[in-house]
Amino acid sequence: MTNCISKKYNFIDLKNRKIEASFSGGSITSDGGSLLLREVEHKIKLLKKISTIIPDKRVQEKITHPIFEMLKARVFGIALGYEDLNDHKTLRKDIAFQTAINADSELASSPTLCRFENNTNKQIIFEAHKIIVDNFILSHKDAPKELILDFDATDDLVHGNQAGKFFHGYYKNYCFLPLYIFCGDDLLAAYLRPSNKDGARHAWAILSLLVKRFRQVWPNVKIIFRGDGGFCRHQMFDWCERKSVDYITGTTGNERLLKMLLPAMKRAEKAFKKTNKKQRIFTEFSYAASSWSKKRRVIGKAEHTACGANPRFIVTTLKGSPQNLYDKVYCARGDMENRIKEQQLGMFADRTSCHEWWPNNFRLLLSSLAYIMVNYLRKNALVGTELENAQVGTIRLKLFKIGAAIVKNTRRIIFHLSSHCPYQSIFDQAVQALSSA
Repeated sequence: MTNCISKKYNFIDLKNRKIEASFSGGSITSDGGSLLLREVEHKIKLLKKISTIIPDKRVQEKITHPIFEMLKARVFGIALGYEDLNDHKTLRKDIAFQTAINADSELASSPTLCRFENNTNKQIIFEAHKIIVDNFILSHKDAPKELILDFDATDDLVHGNQAGKFFHGYYKNYCFLPLYIFCGDDLLAAYLRPSNKDGARHAWAILSLLVKRFRQVWPNVKIIFRGDGGFCRHQMFDWCERKSVDYITGTTGNERLLKMLLPAMKRAEKAFKKTNKKQRIFTEFSYAASSWSKKRRVIGKAEHTACGANPRFIVTTLKGSPQNLYDKVYCARGDMENRIKEQQLGMFADRTSCHEWWPNNFRLLLSSLAYIMVNYLRKNALVGTELENAQVGTIRLKLFKIGAAIVKNTRRIIFHLSSHCPYQSIFDQAVQALSSA
């Protein structure tokens, strides 16, 4: 047998000490904190449930890597910052990652995971989202009094010849147009769409399904639909009013609305010229576009700044003062932009480079699942710490990316985490919270 001896590297001395290095440290990982993801899955069993709806067409007697294992490998990998399938070429051999997945040998290869991703369809995506919504419901010990459902679309640039790609005039690029639905920081749905469709496409259908499900378990819950001007659709308003769903959305400032807001705009302009400070005047009026079935409450913001006039309008069924509804309720939807950024940037939801349509939808689902798991950690195990409001990328860097030397034998697997990790107390709190009943 060949006796492999690691090459030794010599560096410039430190005072009277020699500095040497060699690749002989044994099993060392940079993902010591991946054990936290293992505990989250053990707690909520989200991936276990979703694995049961994914059919396995392989010969069962010859399977080495079950669906559940491959699903965890992809979702945990994304949560740990490994955005591409190619990363699993080496990641599959990491003992820390294997342990987090609950495996005792090399994990599935990149080609195997690629075939796994391509073995998907519309039904899997639909059923997976039902499980996600049920997981959201189970996270509430008591029935909530109010749910605000935020809808928004964003661009997902494509760089190849993927099915469903189109040029989008607003984003000035070839892209997909995924639709995201959040309730606070909880992700309820992420649905990939081609960009040549209306930005509100499928929003009505998804809202209908969500309202029906929530009222099955919480009959008295107040539900509010919230979106920007792209979701101002009279059919949506009519449906919401029939189903006792409140709404607050932006709306375009057309000629009629601008004329109605003109007196307030003139007062704001006059006050700005006098004080040279930004002026905002809120007003409201009943208004019906030609396509609307009736007049509705429209709130106008007459704003004048150094850049000039900045009129804005929202339409709503909610009660309250115009300024409070605009500032405290409508503008609060801006936090959803942070959640979408966490998805797109932190969880690599834009890695939709498969050629076929539904595998790309599945990749968006994988990123969504990774976000849900890290968000569960943030909401349930990091409360009261400096990371309770941290972005998912920050949590990854400070809690998952912990250096560790691993000792593995027939009786145990020991993670010797770095003694100099500055977040040991937070890690300890997270472990305690996840291990509690």
